[in-house]
Amino acid sequence: MTAPIPRDIPDLPALPSPPALKSAPVPAAAVVTPVRRPAAAAYRLLIALVAAAGVTLELLLGDASRALSHFAIQSNMLLALVMALSARRAWTARRPLPSAVLGATLLYVVIAALVHHLLLANEASSFSLTGEAAAPTGWQALSHGLLHTVTPIAAVLDWLLLTSPGRLHLRQAGAWLLYPLAYLAFCLVRGELLLPGTQDRYLYPFLDVGQDGFKRVLGNALLLGLSFYALAVLLVALDHTRPNPIRHRGKTGFRL
Repeated sequence: MTAPIPRDIPDLPALPSPPALKSAPVPAAAVVTPVRRPAAAAYRLLIALVAAAGVTLELLLGDASRALSHFAIQSNMLLALVMALSARRAWTARRPLPSAVLGATLLYVVIAALVHHLLLANEASSFSLTGEAAAPTGWQALSHGLLHTVTPIAAVLDWLLLTSPGRLHLRQAGAWLLYPLAYLAFCLVRGELLLPGTQDRYLYPFLDVGQDGFKRVLGNALLLGLSFYALAVLLVALDHTRPNPIRHRGKTGFRL
């Protein structure tokens, strides 16, 4: 004889749901084998040495304090440091330097080259240099060639051929202009502190307040600043449209 089935069956407790798994981003280095790049390391070390050689020549051939005040010298010193660090990271298979640092360094050396070739060394320009500064000879010509032509071209080739695209961002372009803005303030303050008639009181003809006045100099600075920003935007746009020259088929750790 079986027991009667109760009319009201109590509700069973609900089964606990499994805990939700939190998504944890896994760095690429955890699944992709780091790749040493000795060729890139050697090339970047060569750029660093060339930039350092050009800066050293400028310091030895003239007034060191005046040479260190020039934008081309400062940008090439930065390039030498960044390329040396990048060479070490490529040799040891470490992550590249932040894109903001690399983009700023590239922008500054390109600016130095364009200003030199289009404004200072161009006879058709109203800001062209005269005398020995316009046509240097001997070791001075070598240092000018290294700092204004060789290292900028080498830096652009490193960016185009040895770096992954898509790392530069438009939001970085404005921050990159902080250094040129600070350099403008430095040049104007330096010129005001030096006595009138001092040689190279103003480092560049387009910043010569004594000759053109503050109004025209600030106008020149505004036009140059807009040009520099357009150049920064152009670098970012090219970085997102150029092909990837360093695609590696590294092992991911998974077998399909």
